[in-house]
Amino acid sequence: MPLILAPVGQEVRIVKIVADEKTRKHLANLGLLADGTVTVLSSSGGSVVCMVKDGRLALDKNVAAHIFVA
Repeated sequence: MPLILAPVGQEVRIVKIVADEKTRKHLANLGLLADGTVTVLSSSGGSVVCMVKDGRLALDKNVAAHIFVA
């Protein structure tokens, strides 16, 4: 399922990121990697705020739609 549909408050594992190389590299620099975990803190208006490692990260709905989690 895309990250925008992930349940709030639950830790999920990133299965794959479907984006161009530049976007994948940028997300990797932010700590979003395949097999990594994130916790969705808020999902409103399409934007997603998630906890990645020890920091919070806000993602646009278009970017979050390309991150698939399980």
